[in-house]
Amino acid sequence: IGSIDVSTKKAVTARYFNMPTSTLGAASQPGQELFGIEATNGGLVIFGGGELLIRDNVIVGAIGVSGGTVAEDTNVAKAGAAALK
Repeated sequence: IGSIDVSTKKAVTARYFNMPTSTLGAASQPGQELFGIEATNGGLVIFGGGELLIRDNVIVGAIGVSGGTVAEDTNVAKAGAAALK
């Protein structure tokens, strides 16, 4: 059940900031400019598995995947985003 909430938050986080959650995660590490951002907006998820959905160079949404390892979630989300193109 927790994975449902995490996957939804990954999609929302990616769309809020128009970047993959893995990119946001790298920018939010200690000493980085966005450190602590995960505590904003009602809680964000800042590890891989959230990707933007882009069609014809327009962001049309986001996908969030959870339930596997971070690498697996990232790969599945990227595959889903690629399938839309």
